[in-house]
Amino acid sequence: MVGLTGLEKFSHLEDKIYRTIELTKTLRQEKESLEREVAAMRRELGMLLEEKDRLETQVERLLAERDTIRMKVEAMLDAIAVLDPEMVEAMRR
Repeated sequence: MVGLTGLEKFSHLEDKIYRTIELTKTLRQEKESLEREVAAMRRELGMLLEEKDRLETQVERLLAERDTIRMKVEAMLDAIAVLDPEMVEAMRR
């Protein structure tokens, strides 16, 4: 009976070791999967930051262009005001 109990203990220990090995494999696979996901997210973040910078530059350019056009329109209105002040006042309303 003592030999059987020792064999049962060994078998139980063997089962624990195999379960631990399987758990380790599973955890390693999950870790690798998460690392790939993090790498993909970092690449996507990099692309989004580049796009943000590009869009900010475009917005700055468009705002500058708008200001230039606004000044030109105001200059044209001022030139028209010299010729016909009533028409300019009507246009500004």
